[in-house]
Parts: sequence; C-alpha cells; structure tokens
Amino acid sequence: MAQQERAIRTRKVILEAAAAIFDERGYEATTIAEVLERAEVTKGALYFHFPSKGDLARGVLAAAVTTDGVRPHDLKLQEMVDTLLLLAYRLPREPMLSAALRMAVDPQSRRQFGTAWPDWTELMAGFLKDAKTRGEVLAHTDEEEIARMIVSTWTGVRVVTEGLPGTYDLAGEISLLIRLLLAGVATPAVLPRLEVSAARAAHLYDDMPAWRVETAGSAAGITH
Repeated sequence: MAQQERAIRTRKVILEAAAAIFDERGYEATTIAEVLERAEVTKGALYFHFPSKGDLARGVLAAAVTTDGVRPHDLKLQEMVDTLLLLAYRLPREPMLSAALRMAVDPQSRRQFGTAWPDWTELMAGFLKDAKTRGEVLAHTDEEEIARMIVSTWTGVRVVTEGLPGTYDLAGEISLLIRLLLAGVATPAVLPRLEVSAARAAHLYDDMPAWRVETAGSAAGITH
C-alpha cells in the first residue's frame, strides 16, 4: 500500500511539474529535462508513468476536467454554477488548469491532443438535463446547445480578458457571464434562488480539502 501511495504521489508531482512548465512556456518549448528538474525525479520514474511528452500533455488535459470542491445542492443549476465559478477561481491559481487551456487555444497542440472542451460540454449538458427533470430549466431549452455555448463563452471570457488593458478578476467576469446566460435558461421561480457571486467562488475554494489548496498554492508559487 505504501508503495502504491508513493507511485500515486510521484505521478502527481510529475504531472504538476509538467503543467507548470507547459503553462509558462507552452507545450512545444517544454523539454523532458526541464520536467525532470522541476519534479526532482529520475528519468526512469518519469517514463514509468508517462512514456512520452505527449502522454504528459494528455494527462494534463484529462486532469483539467474537474468538479473538485463542488458540493451537492438542492438545485442542480447551482451545482453547475458552482462548477463554473470554482473553475474560474482556481484556474489563475493552478497551473494544471491554466496549462490545459493554453494547450487548447494553441492550434498546434490542439491538433495533436485535442482539448477538454468536449468533456466540459458533456458535463454541463448533464447538469442541465438533471435540472430540467427537476423543473429548474425552461422547457424549450436544448441542453446540448446551451452546454456548448457555456463552454464557448467561458473560454472566450478568459482568452479575451487576458488581452484587454487593465486587470480583470476571472471569477467576477464569469459571474457576470453566468447571470446573463441563466436569464434565458432558468425558470422564473428558480432564478432568484441561485447564488452567482464571485464571493461564492472564493468561499467554495476555501472549503476545499487542505491538500488541494496547499498543492495549488505551491504549484502556482503563491500562499493562500
């Protein structure tokens, strides 16, 4: 059991090191030597878990689809909102998430490895379908279309605000986006019950397990 735990830990350390460098320099510019130095592991350990740099990239993309920190709620729409808000709060703090987005918007990386967008779209559609069965969503709503628009616009907010003058709080911007989207999706009875503030994102993050917060802060070089 101890050996298995060490292996899991080693894999995690390697993947986080690779993600941090992908985020800083891009996939193409990253070398295995840099990952080895950052992770402080042997070449044998790295290749045991990830036979190639491409496997590291695929590992980062797979890890980027997460609902960690999202708690069950009476409203399925609130769970969807929490997922989107928490992702917005975590992404600037966790290279694993930021690197996945950087690879997704880079045409060369996208051609090689695809993106996590289909998985995110499926996840959002699942929330919406469950919400619809509970009467939280307007009857005419097409869950697949709305899910695709959610993922597209969420990504667009991140990419565009990075290129605008000034500083933007991603969680705050995503909060605004969600409010606009929900106006055409949620039923009138449910809409006022949804909490969509950036403050909720910070609260959810603070309530995440300590190991996740510590890992995120260490990887991003910040103290929370």
